[in-house]
Amino acid sequence: MQTTDVLIIGAGAAGLMCAATAGYRGKSVTVVDMGKKPGRKILISGGGRCNFTNENASPDNYLCQNPHFIKSAMSRYSAQDFIELVERHGVNYHHKTLGQLFCDNSAQDIVDLLMTECEWAGVTVALRNEVLDVAKNDNGFIVSTTEHQYQCQSLVVASGGLTMPKLGATPIGYKIAEQFAIDVLPTTAALVPFTLHQHDKERFDGLSGISIPTIVSSEDGTQFKENILFTHRGLSGPAILQISSFWRAGQAVTINLLPDNSIAQHITQWRETHPKKSLKNQLATLLPKSFVDAMISQQEITDKNINQLSHLDIEQLAAYLHQWQIKPNGTEGYRTAEVTLGGINTDELSSKTFESKKVANLYFIGEVIDVTGWLGGYNFQACWAQGVACGQAVN
Repeated sequence: MQTTDVLIIGAGAAGLMCAATAGYRGKSVTVVDMGKKPGRKILISGGGRCNFTNENASPDNYLCQNPHFIKSAMSRYSAQDFIELVERHGVNYHHKTLGQLFCDNSAQDIVDLLMTECEWAGVTVALRNEVLDVAKNDNGFIVSTTEHQYQCQSLVVASGGLTMPKLGATPIGYKIAEQFAIDVLPTTAALVPFTLHQHDKERFDGLSGISIPTIVSSEDGTQFKENILFTHRGLSGPAILQISSFWRAGQAVTINLLPDNSIAQHITQWRETHPKKSLKNQLATLLPKSFVDAMISQQEITDKNINQLSHLDIEQLAAYLHQWQIKPNGTEGYRTAEVTLGGINTDELSSKTFESKKVANLYFIGEVIDVTGWLGGYNFQACWAQGVACGQAVN
């Protein structure tokens, strides 16, 4: 049997950050992960460039049954703290418009940073090492894996959610929680594309790859101003991924296809400048032509010359373009989702240390808990903050 002060299940963002933090405190730390590589989700994130944080990250950017839970950790480890770590390791990065930060080179740079920190902190990372069983004893926990049996004083579950099963996602974290009678909230795929009903798929056939800047709103009033993307299965793009976290089965989403323009104002202007031009041709100056063609061919929009449009025509057109409603069939599920919504109920954990309130020296961090960030580096920032908070607390 191998003995370690701290055993961490999961070599992802939260687990590795926690490991290095605890290691620097002089704790002996072992990280076990069933994968061949550490940080597998980090490597594919941000199109392979890892959107590693967001300069605007605040507790308001997270969904959690207890909205105050994440405040403590995030106040103690900010986006700027992680940016400084990135700069110390000489990782080149760039900013995008909404506060997102990406590696210039590759997401591998962030994995290398974390593994280097772990090495400097004396952490052992044991890959291809699947957890089979967890038991509590007088000295802490005995964790049995495919390779070893470990005795640890503190056990940190950073095993991730259910997203991207091809990367090895398993429900082990939830099973450990249930074993110790810790409440687990229902989980669902989030930051995920929508699928459409067959009749809508047929309507949008041929539009795959078309992107439109929009404002997308959910039934609870949440809205995001970003692009939508038509796919051969349905709708994707940043605005759709964002709103998917707030959408529930059976609900519609409302899409403003002209968020920066009033179609009524445009028509008033066109009446003076292009009165005899067709609405179809004029709309194609504001929206992708193939989208306009599709809407007109399905008689969603009436094509007339600009000077022939009645007040009712204009009202109906404005309602359509500014409040276009679509009812998704569902989502693409965990296969393509970026995160898992729900998980370990945060009421069961200390917001300062992430320790279970029921079981001493048992901690849960990362995607396995009920803290889900917006798209744009927010989930990574939550992982860094939770990893540091927990790493500073473990015995």
